[in-house]
Amino acid sequence: MHQAGWARRRRTGTGAAVTSLTFFLVLAFAACAPAPTARPGTITSPTNEAPRTLNLGVRYEITQLAAKWSSGITSGATKRLFNAGLTLVDARGTILPYLAENVPQLNTDSWRVSPDGQMETTYRLRPNLTWHDGRAVTADDFVFAWHMYTNRDLGVFGSSPQDRMAEATAPDPRTLIIRWRTLYPDADHVGLNELAPLPQRILGDAFSAFERDPAQQDALVNHPYWAHEFVGVGPYRLAERIEGASVEAIAFEGHALGPPKIDRIIVHFIGDENTMLTNLLSENVDVALDNSLRYEHAVVLKRDWSDGQKGTVLLDPVQPRLTNIQLRPEYANPQALLDVRVRRALAYSLDKRALIDGLFEGGDVPLADQFLPATIPYFQDMDRGITKYPYDLKQADQLLGEIGYRKGTDSGYASPTGERFAFEHWVIAGSQNERQSAIMADGWRRAGFDVKEYAIPSAQSTNGEVRGTFPSLSSVATGGGETNLNFLSTAQIPSPANRWSGNNRGAWSNPDYDRLWESFLGTLDRAERNRQAIEMMRLATQDVAMLFLFHNPDITAFWGKVQGPTLGSPDAPTIGNVYQWELR
Repeated sequence: MHQAGWARRRRTGTGAAVTSLTFFLVLAFAACAPAPTARPGTITSPTNEAPRTLNLGVRYEITQLAAKWSSGITSGATKRLFNAGLTLVDARGTILPYLAENVPQLNTDSWRVSPDGQMETTYRLRPNLTWHDGRAVTADDFVFAWHMYTNRDLGVFGSSPQDRMAEATAPDPRTLIIRWRTLYPDADHVGLNELAPLPQRILGDAFSAFERDPAQQDALVNHPYWAHEFVGVGPYRLAERIEGASVEAIAFEGHALGPPKIDRIIVHFIGDENTMLTNLLSENVDVALDNSLRYEHAVVLKRDWSDGQKGTVLLDPVQPRLTNIQLRPEYANPQALLDVRVRRALAYSLDKRALIDGLFEGGDVPLADQFLPATIPYFQDMDRGITKYPYDLKQADQLLGEIGYRKGTDSGYASPTGERFAFEHWVIAGSQNERQSAIMADGWRRAGFDVKEYAIPSAQSTNGEVRGTFPSLSSVATGGGETNLNFLSTAQIPSPANRWSGNNRGAWSNPDYDRLWESFLGTLDRAERNRQAIEMMRLATQDVAMLFLFHNPDITAFWGKVQGPTLGSPDAPTIGNVYQWELR
């Protein structure tokens, strides 16, 4: 559909935050009671809280609720409550219809492949879909979203998969046709992270103003819709946001898969993991997820809940921990990081086993030599094909010697001019992250490097520019699955042009890798895609695009009264089925 088409049909309206009467009654009662004494970060719960209210604890507060908004650290759990897509993936990895009636099937009228390599998928929306404010959801809302997501000057949305879509049209209110410019194997899985709808009647005027005048970008990006007046199609609707504290969500009766079984969810932002554990043990939090607990907390909870009835702890070691290496010449300090021999020396001098022992008390946490977990079907073939860097200080010393670095009397490496080999290692502030940094820095110091540790304050952790312009090394965690392969594509390098929203923060770039990634996205044959993934990781490990550390256990802990959370596939997070959760 031409842009003028959706513009002509635009309707006016505003998103409205809805606060329940029950919530006000609870607040009124609490106001009459003596104020309890609580240390900062502790949640106090009123004694007459309405039934079927779930307190959900996450680590990071987010400034907006749109599913595809990609800048900075995000909370997938928070966004999931308010958003939905055409399809979803269950815990077994099965693609199911969500806002759509059916999942497109290859080589049928719903998924056609042309001889020239282009494709067309047709999604038929469920009847009577509504936004949280009761207005009808139509195919035009998906078309409008596609126009926003593909606007290259906006730069706040993830690029995939709309960068592979040639056109999105709506021949009628319930039919969405997506024309793909290339083959795309995941065309049957267009979920909330791929093409979440946006209400054109609310955002249309601001987007049109931005298209006419790019100087209006801030007005669009800062539109109250994204944060305080969000209107979505997910299982819960926004009731209230308290900056720095919480988001309240109320069950949406018009949810496509039926009303959620829990009436009300309050998402609490608790940045300190110890405080999260305290709130969980005191039952002020019913469920803790989104990197809000550390491994040792899981050990404590398993011991406290050993009877199997009080609560459950799920450990899913699929989250890669990795260290980005700054490869932009204008930021890299020292410049020696641009030499692959230096990067290999850093890899050889990293004792990953000591890291596991120090962080997880020798627990069964898998080391990582590349992005993907051992659960992928082709893991053994990939494991044989990549370059590995076992702990070997002699190898490190030999590599550094090739470029003139020698150890002095203090056992530290220095250049031929006497300059010490010094670099910074950044992590996001947090107990586990800072402990990880201390262990890594200690090992590197013993190897002969001069390391300065730096913890990015929580207030700056969502600043894409800060996280993309680090001087030396920066350790982070990512989600699991093959989508991580995108993190090393050139298109994902953060820059002012994309508002520093890319995931390739070290700015590694390899044209062969980029071609493989593009082929991976455009190959329908699974065996060939496996081969492409293996070759991508061979290139990345050979050139030491980054340091791969271990697969961090993603921890979800919840009291026995909560029924429903389960370990899912990389494409099906634990909270994906939140509309089915129950409180007993």
